[in-house]
Amino acid sequence: MVTRSHSGNVASARHLVQTTALAVAIVFLLVGVLGFIPGVTTDYDSMTFAGHHSDAKLLGVFEVSVLHNIVHLLFGAAGLAMARTVSGARLYLVGGGAVYLVLWLYGMVVGQDTAANFVPLNPADDWLHLFLGLGMIALGLLTTRRSVARR
Repeated sequence: MVTRSHSGNVASARHLVQTTALAVAIVFLLVGVLGFIPGVTTDYDSMTFAGHHSDAKLLGVFEVSVLHNIVHLLFGAAGLAMARTVSGARLYLVGGGAVYLVLWLYGMVVGQDTAANFVPLNPADDWLHLFLGLGMIALGLLTTRRSVARR
């Protein structure tokens, strides 16, 4: 997307999908950081590196571990990098949304007290992953709808 300034100079502007991907990435970074803050994360002293034995809960609702928080930070960092281009931002939102839908399915199938629940996940996480996956895919598609239609 290109816009003209008042002086007539051509300046590049951020495409809506890039701004959206950047906002989502910042939220992931924020969630990753908040997961390491006692008080914001309840039962912080019970947090484990990985596995379903962690009783720490972000905002008292979403089960987290050190690994879970690191994944949020990495996912946010990936979003910052991918938001630099329209195609990267769209891929981040649509591809990331698909990953979260797979994670939702994984959470629905895997028992909460099994070794396979290594992230860890609880029912609140599972439903958040469903809505997050659907939302990210919708944002990726809707914010690039006009761009794709023009091509």
